Amino acid sequence: MVKTWSTPPVSEEKEAIPCALCGGGVFRPALSCGTFSYVRCVRCGLVQVNPQPLPRETARRYGEVSGKEYLAYELEREKDFLALQELALAGIGFDAIEREFMRKRERPRFLDAGCATGALLEKLKDRRWDVTGVEICGSEAEYARRERGLAIRDRPLEEAGFAGESFELVHASHLIEHLNRPELFTAEAARLLIPGGVLLITTPNIAGFQARLLGSGWRSAIFDHLYLFSVKTLSRLLTNNGLVIEKVITWGGLAQGIGPRLLKRTLDRAAKRFGFGDVMMIRARKENTGHALAVRSR
Repeated sequence: MVKTWSTPPVSEEKEAIPCALCGGGVFRPALSCGTFSYVRCVRCGLVQVNPQPLPRETARRYGEVSGKEYLAYELEREKDFLALQELALAGIGFDAIEREFMRKRERPRFLDAGCATGALLEKLKDRRWDVTGVEICGSEAEYARRERGLAIRDRPLEEAGFAGESFELVHASHLIEHLNRPELFTAEAARLLIPGGVLLITTPNIAGFQARLLGSGWRSAIFDHLYLFSVKTLSRLLTNNGLVIEKVITWGGLAQGIGPRLLKRTLDRAAKRFGFGDVMMIRARKENTGHALAVRSR
């Protein structure tokens, strides 16, 4: 089985930090991955790298050399990644969200955090969204600006300088697990949403079947992933920032090549139905809108 692309493990300056979710300081071993490892917070259960590389060390992973390699990787798989994003958006009810916001605004504003080459933004621009992106990998941000004419800021969301309540929808696909401070990211995303705005987050699911089966061999237990969330821990992070969980979906019961095709198809269907998929997507809405808390599916 091929793991998700990641920068090669290197020696970095690290520091011990409190848990990003609950502030706890007591951890137990979770996954040993050879040159790096994960621990689990005993208070809230969030799985994380701790001690953690300093933010400047993390930023170097997406610098000029590795950034060009990552751009090549993304471009090679761009169509497949876009297709997966579109499937996820369909599953989370994006069409209904789109109709809701387009009744209120001619071109609702969509922010893609970690937008990579901008393929999704280009697609949504054609659907009459007013699109903006942030992407810390300079090579990818430049590609999206040059080749697609998109407005991309190549810096972290918290440093991008957007005004509060600027967007109807903020989207982050396979980003939050890379961040040193996911709690700051979610707080900033909530600040940027209009009242009633929606945040969509996709990330690997540490509580899924594959993670439990494969442990440290799981394809998402990689050097670049500083956090591994479950539905429970990510939901708590979002609600801590005043967001209301509306819907949760998961998918991916078994990775390609692990077992027979029939077993894969069976487990893939079950993962969607019962919520133990390899990847999850959460739809959350900014409070004070009259929407009741309703986790409709897992």
